[in-house]
Amino acid sequence: MSRLSSTILNWYRVNKRDLPWRDHPDPYAVWVSEIMLQQTRVETVIPYFEKWMRLFPTVQALAAAPEQDVLNAWEGLGYYSRARNLHKAAQIVAEKYNGKLPRDLNELRKLPGIGRYTVGAIASMAFGMDEPTLDGNLRRVFARLFDVSEPADSPEGEKMLWGLVAQHLPKGEAGDYNQALMDLGATICLPKNPRCLLCPLMELCEARSLGIQDQRPVLKPKKETPHVVHAAAVIVQRGRALLAKRPADGLLGGMWEFPNGQVGGDPARELAKALKTGYKLKVRRGEALGIVEHAYTHFKVTEHVFRCDLVSIPKDKNLKWVRIKELDNYPMGKIDRQIAGML
Repeated sequence: MSRLSSTILNWYRVNKRDLPWRDHPDPYAVWVSEIMLQQTRVETVIPYFEKWMRLFPTVQALAAAPEQDVLNAWEGLGYYSRARNLHKAAQIVAEKYNGKLPRDLNELRKLPGIGRYTVGAIASMAFGMDEPTLDGNLRRVFARLFDVSEPADSPEGEKMLWGLVAQHLPKGEAGDYNQALMDLGATICLPKNPRCLLCPLMELCEARSLGIQDQRPVLKPKKETPHVVHAAAVIVQRGRALLAKRPADGLLGGMWEFPNGQVGGDPARELAKALKTGYKLKVRRGEALGIVEHAYTHFKVTEHVFRCDLVSIPKDKNLKWVRIKELDNYPMGKIDRQIAGML
């Protein structure tokens, strides 16, 4: 066992965080937590995880649930393809593996939404296998410990970091080792202002010894985030609002929205044309209700919201009248949930 791994394991035994999926006997719980934790903070995930396990306590329960219930339970966590993939994978596991996650890593890798990082996390934490993993926390920790100057988000940098994590993996204790490094990155080796004086690995840290810990990890320059403008219609008749279901694939797949479209000029003028093009809806625009903004991973949206009167509506199973008091039962993205709040 290397000095790095023995030091971090000793630190972990005293300082490990109390998390609801830790030391859980069911690999399903580890799997759910790891999918939820992708690009999401632990504090945000905990209440979602606890609610999820009450609603879908087993793989079979998740597999049998309607997609709308799954998306409802996920609403607010973002990156909704994670929920849809988890649901699809649960159906495969229920049907093909009798409801038990496969221990064969090649089989595990074939499941929707499970990549190299998740395979390593499940294998080490749920099955006790000697497998490394590399999340954002471990990437940052190892880039600083070994002063990795290659961009951590490049193929070369990734390969180097995976190699370093694997090189120091203590046999028989991979689960604790991976979780210890995750905890270190989340609580001490922070992205900004790392708490180096509290770090058990400070003496081993090459970036710290050079005084460049704030310059690691190196990341590729980010492209400028595109900004798009949308116009949305709130159409209400007899206490019901008109919603549209988004296509199953792509951003917010399978979720519900108020009819809207991207506009290039004045949102008030272009709304009717956008709705006719996108939904074959004909409307008369009424008063402006407000403006909602949201930043996704790769772009930002400003949505201008108008109350509208319906002129004509096509027959379309993806358009639905929903009682205003029942809008909470329909999974929506953050923009549309804010619009629902206006009602």
